[in-house]
Amino acid sequence: MPVEWSDEVDDVIGGDAAAGVAYLTPAKGVVITPMSPLGLRDRERGTVTITTSLGLWKKLARIRDNPGVAIAFHAREHGFSSRPDFVLVQGRARIQDRPDREWLESITPQWERFLGRRERGSIGRLMRVYYWERVGVEVTVERILRWDGPRCEGEFELFGAPFPDEPPPQREPGKGIGPRVDCARAAQEAARLPHVLLGWNGRDDLPAVVAARAVDAGEEGVRLVSDSGMIPPGGRRAGLVAHAFAARMQGQEQRIYTGWMRSGGGSEALYAPHTRAGSRLPESRVLFDVGAGVLTRLGIRGAREAGLAA
Repeated sequence: MPVEWSDEVDDVIGGDAAAGVAYLTPAKGVVITPMSPLGLRDRERGTVTITTSLGLWKKLARIRDNPGVAIAFHAREHGFSSRPDFVLVQGRARIQDRPDREWLESITPQWERFLGRRERGSIGRLMRVYYWERVGVEVTVERILRWDGPRCEGEFELFGAPFPDEPPPQREPGKGIGPRVDCARAAQEAARLPHVLLGWNGRDDLPAVVAARAVDAGEEGVRLVSDSGMIPPGGRRAGLVAHAFAARMQGQEQRIYTGWMRSGGGSEALYAPHTRAGSRLPESRVLFDVGAGVLTRLGIRGAREAGLAA
């Protein structure tokens, strides 16, 4: 039976301009990427859908290999919901085999509502691959967690499958658990940017994602706090993202980390970042269009080599 969710949850899913999409790595770590979900969902079928460029082929390849994903609806600015809730959707993803131009045309109203009008003319030709070399990622919802506020404080409301017990600790990576990138820089970025999400793999191979904040940093890592109280004990691979975005995503900054998390369980963790990625785009439609068009064309080359694009 499809998971049913409340009108309050639906208001958030249908209204957020940006969400954190979490997926698993081959080593069962987690990567969290800010995306615009466009409010695409089907309550009767119990699905939530995102669309992503074939230029981001590594993300698609990892979801294809490990379909457990989560979408954290956590940011209300520039969207259409005024509710303060933090909503976490967990489920299994199915990727479209190839870009479906008819389907992409059909979601034009949602696209232009959240991201602005699709460009025509010379800019439109540059953006052609960005607009149309895309696939839908349909998530069959297994569970939804809803907190009353954006910091995940207090008890959550549950829809769907029961939330599983805490996952066991993971095996330490061969290269060691210590930081491999600048901890002070990671802490500064997490403190400066308004939205910070922390994620790890759950016992059922579905990412768990909660709001977090950086307190300080030392030689061993960044000290993180989450009011959810849900951080599992022990050591494990974990993802961290800090981001900000402007209206229609035309102007954004995101800093995406993977690393090793240690915790006694509850609200605090020591996070040792191992990789750092991300970007910063000014609030310029022209620069966004040019950058998106060029980077998508470059990324599609990799998608072809991976068998994800014709």
